[in-house]
Amino acid sequence: MRKITFSLSLDRFLRTGNDIVIKIDDETLACNTRSDKTMANVMADIIHNLESQGNIRTAETYRCCANSFKRFLNGKDILVTDIDHNVVKSYENFLRQRGLTLNTIAFYMKKLKASYRRAVEQQFTDDHRPFRNVYTGKVKTRKRAFDLSLLRKIKDFKPTNHGEQFARDMFLFSLYTRGMSFVDMAYLKTSDLSNGVLTYQRRKTGQSISIRWNEQMQQIVDRHPANNDTYLLPIIEKLNGKERNQYRYKLQLVNAKLKAIAQSLDIKDKLTMYVARHSWATLARTLGIPIAVISGGMGHDSERTTQIYLKMIDADVIDKANEQIISALHA
Repeated sequence: MRKITFSLSLDRFLRTGNDIVIKIDDETLACNTRSDKTMANVMADIIHNLESQGNIRTAETYRCCANSFKRFLNGKDILVTDIDHNVVKSYENFLRQRGLTLNTIAFYMKKLKASYRRAVEQQFTDDHRPFRNVYTGKVKTRKRAFDLSLLRKIKDFKPTNHGEQFARDMFLFSLYTRGMSFVDMAYLKTSDLSNGVLTYQRRKTGQSISIRWNEQMQQIVDRHPANNDTYLLPIIEKLNGKERNQYRYKLQLVNAKLKAIAQSLDIKDKLTMYVARHSWATLARTLGIPIAVISGGMGHDSERTTQIYLKMIDADVIDKANEQIISALHA
């Protein structure tokens, strides 16, 4: 093997894709640099770009996948050039052995596949199609709504500790506010409540929503006052730049307590904060409230047909629909 020692100015080499091409007289030497890129590198770049663009929720989904894949690798890393069908199938089996549902497995697989495709696009590896026989679809999930009798049982539940009381009240607050998501509840500000109307922007869609304030909502706020002047509910308690971590931690605690409440009430179906949102919509439809009104009340904006109807719906109609649901619950 011939050994060459040289020094070059910048104009004597160029970068092509992931190869550094060095020209010496009539000879061309190529140094391939793609082999040092790992999946952790690729996913870290994706997460960084998403966060810099303000897509925090999407960045979190990629971080969740990256952490799961790292656990599969026992804390190690893997070169993108080493990702093949065997690795991907082994990861899928790893997820299955952990007892995850098909939809959850598909969630991880889709994020990993998207990361791999990004590596291919950036020419860190050739596309070996390692995900060709891996399930990345979506299974229709079991209905998560509760009927009126179960919702009344939850409302009338007698908590044995503060944690259960807080969880039950957060569930009811979501139900009273037309299925408000927990993240929107967490970021509600005291300034959002004015002249008997609660107005906020959905963090998922950016849509502005107004809800007529009522006695049931006020009772919950009175039972659980926030410890700062910024937020309406005591979900985010410290203004330290880690508000999102606080919201996620509190959501875990609330869902754990809701699970305990379900066990105490002998409710077989899974009880989480998300059930409140599904239940409001289902209960509204049971009471004969038009689908367009339900969509407007929940802040949906993904269906074009629904959006056409939303423009013609008066806010008072939605508030009256919400009053019907709360009245039915307390009848």
